[in-house]
Amino acid sequence: MRLMTVMNFKILPVFRHRVTNVRPFCRNHQPNYKELSVDVRPQFRRIKLNEYHGIFTKNIHIRRQTAAIISIRSFATKRFNDKDSSNGNNEDDISDPGSLPATVVVPEVWPHVPVIAINRNPVFPRFIKLIELSNPILIDLIRRKVKLNQPYVGIFLKKTEENEAEIVQNLDDIYPIGTFAQIHEVQDLGNRLRLVVMAHRRIKIVGQILEELPKPTHDDSVSGGKPSRRLLIRKKTENKVPESVQKIEESSTPENKVTEGVQEKVEEKITPPTDTTAQTGTPQPILMVEVVNITHEKFRQTEEIKALTQELIKTIRDIISMNPLYRESLQQMLHQGQRVVDNPVYLSDLGAALTGADAQELQQVLEEMDILKRLRLSLALLKKEYELSKLQQKIGREVEEKVKQQHRKYILHEQLKVIKKELGLEKDDKDAIGEKYRERIREKTVPKTVMDVLEEELNKLNFLESHSSEFNVTRNYLDWLTSMPWGITSPENLNLQQAIEILDKDHYGMEDIKKRILEFIAVSQLKGSTQGKILCFHGPPGVGKTSIAKSISRALNREYFRFSVGGMTDVAEIKGHRRTYVGAMPGKIIQCLKKTKTENPLVLIDEVDKIGKGHQGDPASALLEMLDPEQNANFLDHYLDVPVDLSKVLFICTANVIDTIPEPLRDRMEMIDMSGYVAEEKLAIAKQYLVPQAMNDSGLSNQQISISDNALHLLIKSYCRESGVRSLQKHIEKVNRKVAYKVVKKETEKVDVNENNLQEFVGKPMFTHDRMYEVTPPGVVMGLAWTAMGGSTLFIETRVRKPSTGKKSEGTLEFTGHLGDVMKESIHIAMTVARNFMIREDPSNTFLIDSHLHLHVPEGATPKDGPSAGITIAIAFISIAKNQSIRQNVAMTGELSLMGRILPVGGIKEKTIAAKRVGVNCVILPEENKKDYNDLPKYITDGLEVHFATTFEDVYRICFAPQQETDTVHHQNPLHLDISPPQSAPLLGKNTG
Repeated sequence: MRLMTVMNFKILPVFRHRVTNVRPFCRNHQPNYKELSVDVRPQFRRIKLNEYHGIFTKNIHIRRQTAAIISIRSFATKRFNDKDSSNGNNEDDISDPGSLPATVVVPEVWPHVPVIAINRNPVFPRFIKLIELSNPILIDLIRRKVKLNQPYVGIFLKKTEENEAEIVQNLDDIYPIGTFAQIHEVQDLGNRLRLVVMAHRRIKIVGQILEELPKPTHDDSVSGGKPSRRLLIRKKTENKVPESVQKIEESSTPENKVTEGVQEKVEEKITPPTDTTAQTGTPQPILMVEVVNITHEKFRQTEEIKALTQELIKTIRDIISMNPLYRESLQQMLHQGQRVVDNPVYLSDLGAALTGADAQELQQVLEEMDILKRLRLSLALLKKEYELSKLQQKIGREVEEKVKQQHRKYILHEQLKVIKKELGLEKDDKDAIGEKYRERIREKTVPKTVMDVLEEELNKLNFLESHSSEFNVTRNYLDWLTSMPWGITSPENLNLQQAIEILDKDHYGMEDIKKRILEFIAVSQLKGSTQGKILCFHGPPGVGKTSIAKSISRALNREYFRFSVGGMTDVAEIKGHRRTYVGAMPGKIIQCLKKTKTENPLVLIDEVDKIGKGHQGDPASALLEMLDPEQNANFLDHYLDVPVDLSKVLFICTANVIDTIPEPLRDRMEMIDMSGYVAEEKLAIAKQYLVPQAMNDSGLSNQQISISDNALHLLIKSYCRESGVRSLQKHIEKVNRKVAYKVVKKETEKVDVNENNLQEFVGKPMFTHDRMYEVTPPGVVMGLAWTAMGGSTLFIETRVRKPSTGKKSEGTLEFTGHLGDVMKESIHIAMTVARNFMIREDPSNTFLIDSHLHLHVPEGATPKDGPSAGITIAIAFISIAKNQSIRQNVAMTGELSLMGRILPVGGIKEKTIAAKRVGVNCVILPEENKKDYNDLPKYITDGLEVHFATTFEDVYRICFAPQQETDTVHHQNPLHLDISPPQSAPLLGKNTG
């Protein structure tokens, strides 16, 4: 089979006497040359046959058409033998470049081209680009164009890089100016098409052409030898583009020299195309467009253009010399020499194409028709590229220099190691490491089990490669194992008097804790050896639990280490990680021993009541082994995996609430209660500790500030009513800061803070009333509660919800105040006890049976729970039933049973302190709490009238018959200490208050 192709060449020669030879399109015969004029355009004289891989037969006819145009008509033939056909190579396969048309001369006018929209960078004339297509519609169009001997496309840049579609739906999505390109090579990959195109000239879109593509079938009209039927629907425009173009001949003078090809003048006034949706009914993709050639404006070879040209050439050469990536691609172009220098049009495109500028900047160069402006734009882009190349070269030199220094240092270190090893001054790395670890344990008393593990790990280390991961794991393990204080203890202070002085210097009061520490010192002195204990300080915040632990470490001369377990959910924090994990490390207690370098430190475990529990284990259970005196002598950490003696460690735990501590853990600790402070204690603490410390922190002296006792008492009464002294410390620091500000501004030299000007420094008082009811009306009774913040008072209010209807029906009871389930049960029990008591005392009084009552506990936003308000609620019901107020200044606490018995409650010290804060002079407590009351200090019980009740009748006689004498322990004038209850939730349970 033979395929015939016809090619039309148009050449514009200038006749001269000197001639040259042109090789025709033939590869299967001996060279044959035709004489043509030397001034034939160079791209037509030099034809590279390796770009065309077909087998052609020679048949060229040259004839004179006009005085200025020579038309060359060439016939090309490609043979397909049977062998190729049997291998599946048919006429439809265009993957072979030989099937491309043999046309070399690009037509000057080609108005209809397929649209190829690209991203990132536009294509400049005379440059080659590789394009890969995947859209089946566009692929089918390109295939048909190639088969029809029309391998020309228009390449246009998209306006947005985010648009990845190969087919545009609107002409506004692409720039109107692009390049006319010829397809030189096609590689068909099935569902993709790879094109090698060469751009020739600039073109501009003037309209859209709608092309109805036939559905791809096996019996293609083109492959069958019949011409494909194509319907071209040109968009209707108001002003059509003129079809005639005026050819401009090149002038022989340099000023009029044009290197872009034939110029074409086209009218610029073009009406935008109409909407394709209105014509076809559905949006049509833009495949074909109508274009016109655009050329640069005429220019003259002025001195400015020559200077810009020379600067462009110099910058390009500088970039090539600096960045070798451009050298291979541009060396051949720059070797063309004077032809490139004298061609500003080509040089401006070349300079812009070399840079990695933004797509919009490159498109601006492509659209610029003024050669002078285009040269300036290209030069600006090249200068930016040159600066970037210099920066890259500088960074490269710095990195290379750094690498050379490191490499040189490494070589010198290795040489030094070899020299020292040869001279016997240094041992091998592994030997040195083993010797270092043995030196660490030389003076320590290491148990035999630990020594066996240590020797085993040292032997294992000698057989491991120093660059292996196991080597680092073993080395890290030996570091921890040899850093432990095996057999090392710090000398303890067994002098009781010295310990007392240290404890009294740092803290006021706390007699129970100080007494317990002195007992510990006395036992150690008698035994002649130290021992470990596990203590737990529990109380409200701000009473000094953490600070007293630090003072104890100073008094005992023990190393101090603190860690908090509040919110801890990972058991590995206590017992360490397994060595198999990446980044494994021992637990907190092993880290403590390594840091303190002794086996008998004082370890403070803070917030033990707030320990968490998660899917990674229960840390509270892990503390059992560590805090058990019978087990911690052989504590086993997961990381070390050897027994560690913790029996000499003094553990001190702190907690606000002991109910949240698990019972097994609580059983292992010695509980020491640290209740809140009364006003006298706060005043003494402020004078002895807080004020001097605040003055020291603020840089003030006694000559610049003085705070009177009345000011401190007012500060305690009206601003800081909590159990601890943390808020009091903050207010004192605030006063000192404001005084320091006045002194620095030289407003005064000394400030005397008293009760009259205290408000100037700390603002308005937070508390203006001692309690809610100065005189309690019928149905209102004051109770005592206990919270994590200390003791507090609360009132029980009862009122009739709605009047009785007169009908015989049982009344109702409603209660509010954010009450818990236990307290709700206490209300029902109190109602039952009160009804039975009233029936027995006054059978005619059926108020509690018939009435609709409402019970409320104020401060409804605060949750309340617990059984200790039982007697308070029952007395409130009796008071409203009798319509009689109870005795004034009476507060009570106690759990009430269904038979009227008064059961013991907790928090007696905190509740007693709370009663004194609000000026209560009579307190009713359960009989079984008498022992707890007797343990209270005298300064707390002074001025209180305390009654101990066994049954509800005892409480009734005290509240409604104040003249009757009962078991009175104290009866003195009340001491009014106005400290309000804290703002946290009261807990009224038997064990909590």
